Amino acid sequence: MLRKKLPFLRSLLSSVSRHVGHLAGHQYDVIVVGGGHAGTEAAAAAARVGAETLLITQKIHTIGALSCNPSLGGVGKGQLVKEVDALDGLCGRAGDWAGIHFSILNRRKGPAVWGPRAQLDRQRYRDFIQSELLSTPRLTVLEGSVEELLVTEPNPEEPGHHRVTGIRLANGSHAISARSVVLTTGTFLSGSLFVGQTTSPGGRIGDAPSSAGLSHTLRERLGLRTGRLRTGTPPRIVKDSVDLSLAKLHLPDSHPTPFSFLNTHTHCKPEEQLPCYLTFTTPGVERVVRESLQLNCHIQQDTKGPRYCPSIESRVLRFPGRSHQVWLEPEGVTSDLLYPQGLSMTMPPDIQLRLIREIPPMRRAEIHTPGYGVQYDFVCPTQLSPALQVKSTQGLFLAGQINGTTGYEEAAAQGLWAGANAARWALSMPTVTLSRTESYIGVLIDDLVSRGVTEPYRMFTSRAEFRTSLRPDNADLRLTPKGFEEVGCVSSVRYQESLRVRNSLQDALTALQALFLSTSSWKKKLPSVPISETKSTLLTGLDLLQYNDVTFEMLASAFPESLSSYMEFAQRLKIEAVYKPHCDLNKKEIERIQREENMSLPQDIDYFSLPVSLSDEVREILDRVRPSTLGAATRLEGITPAAVVNLLNYVRVTEKKKETHRNQRHQEAQRDEELCANSASSPQ
Repeated sequence: MLRKKLPFLRSLLSSVSRHVGHLAGHQYDVIVVGGGHAGTEAAAAAARVGAETLLITQKIHTIGALSCNPSLGGVGKGQLVKEVDALDGLCGRAGDWAGIHFSILNRRKGPAVWGPRAQLDRQRYRDFIQSELLSTPRLTVLEGSVEELLVTEPNPEEPGHHRVTGIRLANGSHAISARSVVLTTGTFLSGSLFVGQTTSPGGRIGDAPSSAGLSHTLRERLGLRTGRLRTGTPPRIVKDSVDLSLAKLHLPDSHPTPFSFLNTHTHCKPEEQLPCYLTFTTPGVERVVRESLQLNCHIQQDTKGPRYCPSIESRVLRFPGRSHQVWLEPEGVTSDLLYPQGLSMTMPPDIQLRLIREIPPMRRAEIHTPGYGVQYDFVCPTQLSPALQVKSTQGLFLAGQINGTTGYEEAAAQGLWAGANAARWALSMPTVTLSRTESYIGVLIDDLVSRGVTEPYRMFTSRAEFRTSLRPDNADLRLTPKGFEEVGCVSSVRYQESLRVRNSLQDALTALQALFLSTSSWKKKLPSVPISETKSTLLTGLDLLQYNDVTFEMLASAFPESLSSYMEFAQRLKIEAVYKPHCDLNKKEIERIQREENMSLPQDIDYFSLPVSLSDEVREILDRVRPSTLGAATRLEGITPAAVVNLLNYVRVTEKKKETHRNQRHQEAQRDEELCANSASSPQ
């Protein structure tokens, strides 16, 4: 079905892109700039919320392109994909359609830190995203480059120094109006490409550079603080030129696990999955890196790059004498290319060829496309609210690498949340936030807006304090109801399915707790399970399910009349049982943090004159970052416990005064109404 739709959809895209003139007089609710992972999720989310949305991208056929590695998910990142899907985003379902090698990483550890991951077919992924976008109501796609933001005076009733009213295209002839704008420029914001000693403007090989006017608007017109980051990508290798028999075979999971809660299976059949291969660098690789440093201007720059996905040059210089992993990954079912994960490099192409031929399976390898580096501008994310709106500019939202992050998954998560909030802002609804106690997306956004970045930010499970509660398996229970009831970005179909799952799981847990037996009785029911009979306590079915050797299938076999109807949730029930004690212990701490996050801090507060005992250093930090809530303030580096207590007392006193004032005004209004009523009823 998808294949049949694509030619029509592509022709529709092309026809839409040719008719720019009629857009100039059209008032959109939301304009999204950029068609990468952040931009596609932002545009789709804004349209789902109900906003008339325009997505502007430089090249229509690159919408949904996997610019770097052909994979999705992983440890920490897989949790983000599951959460994006729970909020009705695109990337999870796209991954299920395009995946060609599925695996769960970290299986030796607990399910809370499992990392769902898939190798992807590049073309299939791009086709799916384009198909979804073009079948989304209220969403228009335009091919073009944005020159600048249209900015005017702010609404005096809202915080901020400016208000965005639309964009102007690069040709200078077209201004398009909108109530809110989402910037998802990726690496294109004043981007520069590096190969050896050659530098050229651009954000991706083969694409035109972005307009310098947008960077100028952000820095000079809006006064935003910006920085510079870098990243890179490895060369693409001709598959037939590699001797894969000299690499270690890595097979996918025999039963692929879908990303999406709506899917019971993946598009790729288990037996059709492709393997990956593992090999290692040699001393020859280090020798080539060191001999070519003077020919590599990218590696000599001070600009910060991704610590957890460094170039091979950085790895060699940081860890001399070591052998480094290189994964040889397929780029698609019919692709003749391999992606050498771990060999990002920016040296001259001829030296790149020398380097890869120092690795045994690639002794005769040929390069199809050389690797290159990118440097680009980002906006310091502490200037954003938890809704990903620029604090100083009403209606302007940022998502993805422009906020200092790295990775498809981080971009998609931000894009969805920024797009949903941009739509709500445009439709005069209050913006919404996600707590770090309820989602990895909340952790990601809180880290960005509270702490900022000094290097490209990557998600890890270790960043989440409550990761035993924020598991991949329960993202739908945590977020889908909120997405439907509070945000408006989730369809009724998905919402109803999440309610069915929630109710069924609750019924199953109740049934398990109703199975109350002595240890001797359990021993008779489950003779293969090592249950100690020395204790005379009674155990429930839920208690038994916490045993390593007990599965839900075993309990359902012993009590079919009570449990057999819940077999589709067997794995989820096992995970729920295992983590129930941990989650119960976390409840008080979660409630404390949520109380702090509900205590808002006014954005126009003057911290330097605040009548509270705070050091000059603390005042400077608070003034620079301007946290939205007390909870965000507690996580700022340099904020002392004493400062938090004093700030807490100030917030409480201020809130009490506001409440008293509101009550007084309410009482005065009631008295006025009574006087008016009495006057009206008095005889003339």
